[in-house]
Amino acid sequence: MRLHRLTLTAFGPFGATQEVDFDALSSAGLFLLHGPTGAGKTSVLDAVCYALYGAVPGARQSPGATLRSDHAPADLPTEVTLELTVGGRRLEVTRSPAQPRPKKKGDGFTTEKAQSRLRERDPKGDWQGLSKSHQEIGEELAQLIGMSRDQFCQVVLLPQGDFARFLRSDAEARGKLLGKLFDTRRFAAVEERLAELRRAAEARVKSGDEQILALAQRIAQAGGPAAAEAAPPTVRAGEPGLAEAVLEWAAIARSAAREHLDIAHTVVAEAENRQLAARRALDAERELARLQERYAQTLRRAEALEERRPEHDRCQEQLERARKADRVAPALELREEAERAYRVASDVLDRTRERLPAELADSGADRLAELERRFRQELGTLEAARKAEVRSASIDEERVRLNRDARADDEIVREADAWLAGWDTTRAELTQRIENAQEAATRAEQLAGQLAPARLRLDAARRRDALATDVQDAREALAAARERALAAHESWLGLRERRLRDIAAELAAGLVAGEPCTVCGSAEHPAPASPGDGHVDRATEEKALAVHRSAEEARTGAEHALALVRERQAAAQREAQGDDSAAPTVAELHSLVDRLSGEHAEAHRLAAGTHAAREALAAAEREHTKRVEERQEARRRADARMVEGEALDGEQARLEEEITAARGESESVAAHADRLTRRVALLADAAEAVRTEQDAAQRRKEADDRLSDAAFKAGFDTPQAAAATLLGAAAQRDLQHRVDAWQAEAAAVADRRTERDAREAAERPAAQTAAAESAHGTAEWLLREAASARAAARDRCAELDRLSGRAAEEVRRLGPVRQEYERVARLAGLTAGTSADNERKMRLEAYVLAARLEQVAAAATARLQRMSSGRYTLVHSDARTGGRRAGLGLHVVDAWTGSERDTATLSGGETFFASLALALGLADVVTEEAGGVRLDTLFIDEGFGSLDDQTLDEVLDVLDSLRERDRSVGIVSHVADLRRRIPARLEVVKDRHGSTVHHRL
Repeated sequence: MRLHRLTLTAFGPFGATQEVDFDALSSAGLFLLHGPTGAGKTSVLDAVCYALYGAVPGARQSPGATLRSDHAPADLPTEVTLELTVGGRRLEVTRSPAQPRPKKKGDGFTTEKAQSRLRERDPKGDWQGLSKSHQEIGEELAQLIGMSRDQFCQVVLLPQGDFARFLRSDAEARGKLLGKLFDTRRFAAVEERLAELRRAAEARVKSGDEQILALAQRIAQAGGPAAAEAAPPTVRAGEPGLAEAVLEWAAIARSAAREHLDIAHTVVAEAENRQLAARRALDAERELARLQERYAQTLRRAEALEERRPEHDRCQEQLERARKADRVAPALELREEAERAYRVASDVLDRTRERLPAELADSGADRLAELERRFRQELGTLEAARKAEVRSASIDEERVRLNRDARADDEIVREADAWLAGWDTTRAELTQRIENAQEAATRAEQLAGQLAPARLRLDAARRRDALATDVQDAREALAAARERALAAHESWLGLRERRLRDIAAELAAGLVAGEPCTVCGSAEHPAPASPGDGHVDRATEEKALAVHRSAEEARTGAEHALALVRERQAAAQREAQGDDSAAPTVAELHSLVDRLSGEHAEAHRLAAGTHAAREALAAAEREHTKRVEERQEARRRADARMVEGEALDGEQARLEEEITAARGESESVAAHADRLTRRVALLADAAEAVRTEQDAAQRRKEADDRLSDAAFKAGFDTPQAAAATLLGAAAQRDLQHRVDAWQAEAAAVADRRTERDAREAAERPAAQTAAAESAHGTAEWLLREAASARAAARDRCAELDRLSGRAAEEVRRLGPVRQEYERVARLAGLTAGTSADNERKMRLEAYVLAARLEQVAAAATARLQRMSSGRYTLVHSDARTGGRRAGLGLHVVDAWTGSERDTATLSGGETFFASLALALGLADVVTEEAGGVRLDTLFIDEGFGSLDDQTLDEVLDVLDSLRERDRSVGIVSHVADLRRRIPARLEVVKDRHGSTVHHRL
């Protein structure tokens, strides 16, 4: 990688655009970048780093820091452009940080976003744009350079102070720096990953062990006394030997449980034999008691049977007489039925004769039937007259309806005539109302067009008057801000001048005996400057600068606020004036708005009635049409009613003649017909009652004859004797049941008297059932207890077998997990340096860094021997110091004494060229690590003031030898002797208005 040209604009201390021509400086191979302290030498290197990586070196990338120059004008943007060749490609990268810029419209500032551009020059010499994306440009350059920003800052921008500290630091500090340069995060990630795997595997092993211990707890609960015979395992989860201890203890518990089960089987067999014997004895006693009770019951039943014998004989006799009387029962029922029918017919006949006239009370059935036929014939002749009478009544109802309709139509005609008389006037009024509403709507639209602008002008006039006060306040605030900004600026400039005069004393305050000066590099400080009266330190100056910047920001804000208020007041003034030549007052505009508002409200009110007026006219026209049609329809109905009335009058006259002839002496035909109908019904009922009474008397006589004959045949003297003996079916069934029951009981008792076993049992002593039941109950309880104990023992064995199987399965499942844990734990301990196999206690990352450090030491020794005239050699040491881990030790071998000592024992000058050799060697190793990207431009920052003339010549010879491969080396220093030794120089000059660069070729 070779740098060609760097352009800085408003960057760091550079207030204007500055350009650095690296091609001209690199032509000599070795060039010097010098200038006074604070001029901006390091800022040139910062600009190179910012152009390549979008950020300055980490040490100067502090929070809140800005890259923009305080000396730059507000309209000059900060920008860095770097032209370089890398990977055989000529590129130009331009970057601008996020920065404030003046607004294009109005006062004040806005924040401009960060921008990046990348271009490439084609073979024709033209520049072609590649990308404007920060991410794409960063990825492209990082791939071409092959180094991160930290690697670039250590390899290309060689900071000597960092490498001097590297030589004196311990292994941990060296590990941090080397880890950044060689990016050994993947090895640290391997360590962490192995540690995570170890923790995960350990957690799985502990989880499995906890499962096994949980099963052991369940085995202890399930085993009960059998599990208590052996002590449970005391090994905790995660400890070795847990699985074997649990399995051994579970086997002992299973063996004890099986022994308990065998004992339970023996106890159950003995209990079953005792229970069977007790059961047989109980059955024998119960059978004896049953036979004895049966024989005693037979004796009691025989005695009771003899006691009921007289009753049995009486029931038998009564049942036989009732069965004889049953043969007379049909005749008795027939006689009773005939008697009831006769009494009913006789009662009906008596009631009917009471309703007949006296002359007909004793008439026979034939006489009554004849009169019925005559009255029916007369009733038939009245049917036509009755229909005529109904029709005459309906004609009267129709005449009433016609009169009612005539009165209603007359009322309709009168109302229609009255309403139609004022139709012309009503129509004219409604038409005029519509025209007035339409004119008001037009007026309302015109007034609305005038009212809205008037209201806007009134609001603008009010804002104009209110903003006048704001303008005056903004003017006073701006004047005060200007005074404060001027005072703060003068105070800051005065303090800065006083600090610059005493800057030597400030630098001297930071000197430490035995350590090199940051300006000249010398470790000796014979006469350090002392501060004078009124010395100003850096903190005081920075505080004054902060006050100055704050005051400037306040002044800028006040100017922006005044311009904004003035602009708003002018806009309000233009809006309030409108097209008038003079600006109206608020009162004038308010009066105009009130007048237009009143006129508009009135016009709007009148216009709102347009729809109502149109609706009223339409409703009136519909009413007019309706009234005319109703009047015509009423007149047509009146003519039709007149014709209908004349027809009804003629029809009713004819009907009256017919009705008069038919009704006779009755009020009406219907009344005459009703009277005849009642007479016909009465005669028919009377004739039927006479016939029914005669028939019932005949049937009663016949029933008496049949009853006497049946009683004689059944053996009874009179029908009354048979009726007294007669019983119902239920009574006969009851007597039969009682007779049958006595006979069945007699037969059963006779059978039971013949039972031999019952008779013999009765001769034996009484049975002892209670004692046998007690003995059997005790045997039953003992058997249940023995069976329960055996079932519990069997369940315990089954549960122990199941849990032991689960424990064995869990142990088998955990075997590979435990093997994996042991393997991962061994690897994790080895890479973390905690394993006994890792003798030097080196972590994996430290081991890799030690290999890189050994390469760096070998590369640095090649240059260190030339700088020290062959005296010193850098060697890597992996020995442990104290209790710390080994791996990153760095020693120097002194050829004069042959001893090996720590690099922290080197003097100031020796430390410088040793660190320089280390930096160059590190650059070679990192370059090789990055893929062999050629670094044609290097920068070395400070440290040359600590060398004597001879050593300085040797160091410069080494640096000058880098040109053999067409390299250029830039030395950043303000040592005056280097200006004489190095002709090609880039001088940075500081000034009140910002620093500038000058090429001295």
